[in-house]
Amino acid sequence: MIIEFRCEREYARRWMHRQTLSIDGRDVPVQIAWTATAEPRPAGLNALFELERVVLHKGKHSGADRLKIDPERTQPRTGAADVIVDFTSAARDPNCSARLYLRPLFNGTAGENAALAAILAGDLPVIDIANEVDGTVLDRGHPSGEVAAGLSGALETLMARTLTMVAAILSGRPRIVPQLTRPARAGNGRPPAAYVARGLAVSIAKEIYRLCCYAPHWHVGWRFNDGAGVWQTGDLSGPGWNVLADPGNHFYADPFPIKWQGRAFVFLEDLDHRVGKGIISAVEFGDAGPVGGAVPVLEEPWHLSYPFLIEDNGELWMIPESSLHGDVAIYKCVRFPDKWERHATLLSGLELADVTITQHNGLNYLFGAWRDGTGGYSDSLAIYYAEHLLGPWLPHASNPVLIDRASARPAGNFVTIDGKLWRPVQDCANGYGAALGLTEVVELSPTMFKQVVRHSLGPGPAWPGRKLHTLNRCGRLEVIDGSRVQPKIRAFASGFSSVALPPRTSPSSAH
Repeated sequence: MIIEFRCEREYARRWMHRQTLSIDGRDVPVQIAWTATAEPRPAGLNALFELERVVLHKGKHSGADRLKIDPERTQPRTGAADVIVDFTSAARDPNCSARLYLRPLFNGTAGENAALAAILAGDLPVIDIANEVDGTVLDRGHPSGEVAAGLSGALETLMARTLTMVAAILSGRPRIVPQLTRPARAGNGRPPAAYVARGLAVSIAKEIYRLCCYAPHWHVGWRFNDGAGVWQTGDLSGPGWNVLADPGNHFYADPFPIKWQGRAFVFLEDLDHRVGKGIISAVEFGDAGPVGGAVPVLEEPWHLSYPFLIEDNGELWMIPESSLHGDVAIYKCVRFPDKWERHATLLSGLELADVTITQHNGLNYLFGAWRDGTGGYSDSLAIYYAEHLLGPWLPHASNPVLIDRASARPAGNFVTIDGKLWRPVQDCANGYGAALGLTEVVELSPTMFKQVVRHSLGPGPAWPGRKLHTLNRCGRLEVIDGSRVQPKIRAFASGFSSVALPPRTSPSSAH
């Protein structure tokens, strides 16, 4: 197979500098057809990208930087292409003989200017990959921008996820074109200068925040609830939320409660801000609330978080997130709650975050936020399935089954209500971990997947703070988490009092 990228020579960028495209682990040759300019770019764009390179990227190059084309080093075209991916807005050559002609669209429009217009309006656009011959949309996704800094970073992130989608189509796997949780935003008409000024101001504010405060500082909310919970009400109403006390220089997040051997514990990510690495700790709960402090139960040389727990064949297992280590490992509890041994590697050689497993129609299904080394961390969902917990685990026919920053990343245990399967998701449309979605899984098999977001929950009167991130329940005990401002030095505390959360003694608020 010969793949040809069509790109504008005058606006060649570093992300285009490639000789292959990775498709299911195979490096497939790519040739570049440099074309004439279809549309001029906004005035000052190159100067803006250079400014961002110096200020935002600290002198490092990004994929959006200009690429100098050296005719002597340009990879020669090896012949007529089987597949053309046209990144321009120019009309398709009617004499083209390629069997497949793909056109990336950004909020429904082709070309880099369409991508820039959406980003300058303050958001990453929806990506459609269209078959240019008949106009059908072969794949659709809405990327997240956690790793994007400025206009250049956003463009690099957007094109990285576009290539992810192109590779998925060319793999030959069936694609599931989703109905996205939220439509693309309309442009607000801000000129590039306004976007730059805002981007730089936000970056400066973030640097000041990092100097003065722990960022982010997550905290766990808990309550005992004898009645309908979040899943039944679709909101955070009911008994007031309490906040699990933390030492200040640590944060607690990703709470998973469980009752085992007659004792109830909440397992959680415990991150020491001073070292920037998470471990798994556990807090015991009695009839009145927490009993004692957090006890470390699992630590590795790499970062751990999201301690998903599952019972199987009379044993208790944990699958903590270890995506930075590039695998999905399962640990067996050999002494509850504080001794766990690494038992097996379920999946290896991939970044898969917040792994969550459910049983459905006789199979185990493993969900995780998938990343292929580029783009955001929260917009792509991959599913694997197996007959047994320890595998072997096989990939879903359409991985990644969903690219949608508002409904892809797991946010806690699956639940079954009235025979229907539900899962909480992280709604990252307004930033990582900003809100929760409650989704009904209406179709799930090794070849199909469909979910519908029924409720969206964010911080509010019942849960003051900046974010809402995880939801779980065990019996009467419900747990969530969010974030707050946490000054590093006591002297800063009074300066941040206006944004601090209510005191912990308040029975109806969280902090």
